[in-house]
Amino acid sequence: MTIQDGPTDWESPSGSRWFERLSPSRAPRFRFFCFPYAGGSADVYRNWQQWFPEQLDICLVHLPGRGKNMGKRAFSSLVPLVAEIADHITLLTDIPYALYGHSMGALISFELARELSRRQEKGPERLFVSGCRAPQCPIDEPFLFKLPGNAFLDALKKLNGTPKEVFENPELMELVIDLLRADFEVVETYQYRPEQPLSCPIIVYGGTEDGHVPAEACHQWQKQTTASCTVRMFPGDHFFVRNAGLEFGNAFRRDVLSAVSSTPMGTI
Repeated sequence: MTIQDGPTDWESPSGSRWFERLSPSRAPRFRFFCFPYAGGSADVYRNWQQWFPEQLDICLVHLPGRGKNMGKRAFSSLVPLVAEIADHITLLTDIPYALYGHSMGALISFELARELSRRQEKGPERLFVSGCRAPQCPIDEPFLFKLPGNAFLDALKKLNGTPKEVFENPELMELVIDLLRADFEVVETYQYRPEQPLSCPIIVYGGTEDGHVPAEACHQWQKQTTASCTVRMFPGDHFFVRNAGLEFGNAFRRDVLSAVSSTPMGTI
């Protein structure tokens, strides 16, 4: 983490556990918050800083139970999780920013944008989501978090989101099983409530072989904003961003830099 000149509030023990800045710049001009998918950590985005100049700050969000927040118990409900993130994130929204999340992270980003609006805080310039159907679209799938031990593990293997090394290491699986259940409970018990649409543009990324998030469900994000909604589909399954290829990387970089150029800060 880069330390800025002089102490800042967000560097308090509480704030620094949640956020990790990757840019070496002491005075970034745009900040991009990255939220992980269920069972994952924001470390999956660690190499994304290489796509951008240092004036654009990739900021990893470490949810409870992982990364710098490893010692804290994971949330099993979205509402209190979003509320706590909102309590801390405003310490870093002093410059224009965007939110990004994949799957569970997309839901967190969306509800965080709405929570900040309810609090009349500064909102994001863009909302970026991937691997997630529009929140108003019902999910007609059985709950996984309630499955007993082996059945839950079998379901995780089919999703192809947990590295095989975890399944092959009983001690490691014992460490992460509660986190995985909590994350799936966050997603599977989520209840969408209609509110005023967001005012920022939404950019949606989907995998063409994603059996859980069809293209039509991606296009339904348009209903969540009064601004534009752009949908881009890329080869891959639900976790296509985990090994992001050149096609996705180039499109993502263009979209983010476009968000930067539309702010008062201009280009970087």
